[in-house]
Amino acid sequence: MTTERTPLGREIETALGEVLAHVRGEIDLPCRIVDDPTAERIRALRDGMKLSRKKFAERFGLDVRAVQDWEQGRRVPDRAARVLLTVIDREPEAVVRALGT
Repeated sequence: MTTERTPLGREIETALGEVLAHVRGEIDLPCRIVDDPTAERIRALRDGMKLSRKKFAERFGLDVRAVQDWEQGRRVPDRAARVLLTVIDREPEAVVRALGT
């Protein structure tokens, strides 16, 4: 065991200091709020593209069962899926190009 600080350790220490300062109201940290889409909004997004669940999932690299569960309110998309749904909503062709589909 060593008592020497590593670069990663110093970086973590700095980050934790920033978090504490933010919690105390001393500094503002940038944040990005990702919308938590409702089942109705996810369905409306897909319907607006006139795609079946299967075609929507295939086009955007999603699991068809997950899309079904989101639309029926049985599951909520995780953070990564919410980000992807936001991009699909705003720039669907960017996702298609990125996936090469």
